Amino acid sequence: MASDNEDRFKPKLGKIRSRGNKRVQTYLQRVLHSASLAGPGFHRSGGLAFSGARIGRGGGWGTGAALRRGRITGRRRVIVKTRLVKLRGQRIGAAKAHLKYIQRDGATRDGEPGQLYDAASDEADGKKFLERSDGDRHQFRFIVSPEDGAELDDLKPFVRGLMAEMERDLDTRLDWVAVDHFNTGNPHSHIVLRGKDELGKDLVIARDYISHGIRERASELLTLELGPVSEQQIQRGYAREVDQERLTRLDREILGQADNGVVDLRRDPKGDFARFKHTLKIGRLQRLERMGLAETAGAKRWRLATGLETTLRDMGTRGDIIRTMHREMRSAGVERAGADYAIFDPAQPNVRIVGKVLARGLSDELNDRHYLIIDGTDGRTHYAEVGELADPGDYGPGVIVAVEGKAAEPRRADRTIAEIAEQSGGLYNEPLHQAVDPRASADYVRAHVRRLEAMRRAGFAERFADGSWAIPEDFLGKARAFEERNRMRQPARLGLMSSVGLDRMTQAEGATWLDRQLVSERPEPLRESGFGREAKDAIERRHRWLLQQGLARERDGRTVYQRNLLTELRRREVSAAADRLSKELGKPFAAPLDGERIEGVYRRPFRLASGKFAMIEKSKEFTLVPWRPALERRRGQMVGGVVRGSSVSFDFLKKRGIGIG
Repeated sequence: MASDNEDRFKPKLGKIRSRGNKRVQTYLQRVLHSASLAGPGFHRSGGLAFSGARIGRGGGWGTGAALRRGRITGRRRVIVKTRLVKLRGQRIGAAKAHLKYIQRDGATRDGEPGQLYDAASDEADGKKFLERSDGDRHQFRFIVSPEDGAELDDLKPFVRGLMAEMERDLDTRLDWVAVDHFNTGNPHSHIVLRGKDELGKDLVIARDYISHGIRERASELLTLELGPVSEQQIQRGYAREVDQERLTRLDREILGQADNGVVDLRRDPKGDFARFKHTLKIGRLQRLERMGLAETAGAKRWRLATGLETTLRDMGTRGDIIRTMHREMRSAGVERAGADYAIFDPAQPNVRIVGKVLARGLSDELNDRHYLIIDGTDGRTHYAEVGELADPGDYGPGVIVAVEGKAAEPRRADRTIAEIAEQSGGLYNEPLHQAVDPRASADYVRAHVRRLEAMRRAGFAERFADGSWAIPEDFLGKARAFEERNRMRQPARLGLMSSVGLDRMTQAEGATWLDRQLVSERPEPLRESGFGREAKDAIERRHRWLLQQGLARERDGRTVYQRNLLTELRRREVSAAADRLSKELGKPFAAPLDGERIEGVYRRPFRLASGKFAMIEKSKEFTLVPWRPALERRRGQMVGGVVRGSSVSFDFLKKRGIGIG
C-alpha cells in the first residue's frame, strides 16, 4: 500500500515546459527590458530618452532579421505618405467619401474610373470593406509613389508585394484595399488599411516603421523589380535639378553647407561623383543668382537670400498650380489668356470670387483637401484651395459658387460669450445669457452654446457637469487659436450659389441665382469677357422667360417683378419635387410652416435650382427643408428643429425609442 507521501505533489507554477518559477518583475523592469529589445533609443540614465517610436508592431524592423536581409546599393526611391484617421464611428461617412474619391473618373491610364483591388481580387468590394470597418477605432491611409512608377506596366503586383512584406514585418494579416492612379505625371497607389489585426484587436504600428520601414520595403521591392539605378541615371537626375524653379536635393545640400548664409565652394572635394555634384552646385548657385535668390560673395562663394527654402517651395507650389490649371481647363474645353490666371489667397479676408466651377480636385490627396478651378464673373480664372468639403458632390463642374477669404479672428459670438462671462465671474450658460440680454431668443443663445461645444471637442473650452462653461480670461485668444486651426482645415468660406448650371437656370421652375441677380439691389459685377459675358447672356434669357410666365412685366421702360418672386418660385419647385417624392414613398408631403417645430429621420439631400434641401421623414408624412452640412453626420438618425423663414435652426436629438411620430 502506498504511503500518503507518494500521492503528494508539489505544483511548479509557470508556463508548460518552463524551468520553474521566475522572479516576478516589476512594471518598470518589464518596460526597460522591452526598451532594450527595441534598440539603442533608450538609456536608463542620461543619453537619448525613450520616445516610444518603436512601440507597436514593426518596432524592431531596423534590427535583427530585417538587417540580415542586406542592403541593396543603387536603390530606387519611393515616396510614402501616411495618415492615421480616427474613425470613432461617426467618421465612417468620411471613410466612405474617401473610397469614393480615390475611385474617381480619370484615375486610370485610359481615363476610366479607378477600380478597388485587394490581396486576392482585382475587383474588391468597397461596400463590404466599409462594413467590416464599421466600429474600427482608426484606419491607415497610404499613398505610395514609386519614382520610376511609369516604367511599371501595372502597380498591382508591386503593391501586393509591399503589403505582403508588411504582413511579415508586422506579424499579422492585414485587411486592405487599394486603387492605382495614373492621372498625374507620377503614377501612385492609394492604400486604405483597417486598424485591426487578424485577432480583431486595434492594430498599432510603430512610428519608426511608418516613418522609415514601409519606405525601405517599397524601395527594396522596386529595386528588385527594375534593377538598381545606374550611376549615369543618378547623375542625370541631379543634372535636371540645376535649372528647376523649386526646392531640390541640390538646394538642401547647399543649405546644409551654408555658414551664416554663405556657401563656400572654393575647395574641390575628392572622388569623381563628389566633384560631379560640386560642379552642379556651382551651376545651381549661378541659377539662383539669376533668380535673385543668391549673390556672389567672392570667388566660388555665394550669400543665400533670406528665406530661400520657403521661397523655392512656394515657387514649386505655384508652378504645380499653373500646370494643374492648364490641364483642367484643357480638359474642360475652356481657353483663357495666361494673364487671366489667378491664384486665390484665402489670407485676404476682403477678397471674394463668384463664378462657375470648371473642375474640382484634391490639393492634398492624403488629407482630402480640395481645390476648385473657378471661371469668375470678373473674367479671370481662379485656382482656390477650399480645404475639406462636407459633400464634394455639391461642387461638380457647372455649379455656381462664391469663395471668400477669412481672417483667423474671434467671431462675434465669442466676444458676446466673453462679455457675459466677465459680468458673471468667468461663467457662461443659457440663463446667464438671457439675464444679461433679455431680448436674446432661445435659438440665438443655443447658437452660442453650439459654438462652445465645437470648441470643447477641439480642446479649447471646458464644460461643467451642470451645463455651465468655464470662460478663462484668455478666451478670445483661445477662440483665435481655434479659428486658426479651422483655417488650416478650411482656409476659405465657400458658398454654393446654385446647384445647377446657367443653361438649366434660364427656364427652371425655381428661385435661381439668376433671379437673385435680377432682383438684388447690389448684383454681382459682371465683366464683358469669360464667365461674366456668359452670365449676362443667361440673365437676359431668364428675364425674357419671367416675362413670358407672367412673373414680371414692363412698365414705363423698367421691369417690375412679381411680389415675393423668389418665394413663389421656390414654392413651385419644392411642390413639384414633393409630388414626385410622395408617389415614390407613398406618403403625403407636409409643407413646413414658419415657427413650426419639425422632427423626423433625415433620409437624404436633394439638389434643386432653388438650393439644396433635406428630406425629413416621419411615419406618416415627410417634409423638405433647407439642407445644412451638419445633417450629413446624422443621415438615418432623428433630427429636429424650428423653421425660421427660409432656414431651420436644428437641435439634433438623441434617439427616443422606436416611434418617430
